[in-house]
Amino acid sequence: MSNANAIIYTSTHCNYCKNVKQFLTDKGVAFEERNIDQNEAYAEELWNTGMRSVPVTVIGESKILGFNQTQLNKAIAAQQEAN
Repeated sequence: MSNANAIIYTSTHCNYCKNVKQFLTDKGVAFEERNIDQNEAYAEELWNTGMRSVPVTVIGESKILGFNQTQLNKAIAAQQEAN
């Protein structure tokens, strides 16, 4: 079981967001979903990172745009090594 904690910025009808959530669930990674459609503060947080679309997954120092399995795996591994 992974102890990497992730934050995923999502929107309600985003298929890539669903893919990222499923991927992290399958990897046993605990995550917090921040839906920008449901909470304006989350949308503002996302904009403040310089990102303009979802999903954005934050794991440790990594900010991963889209459903990029290679980058997600690298960030999870790096986070596990750091803990």
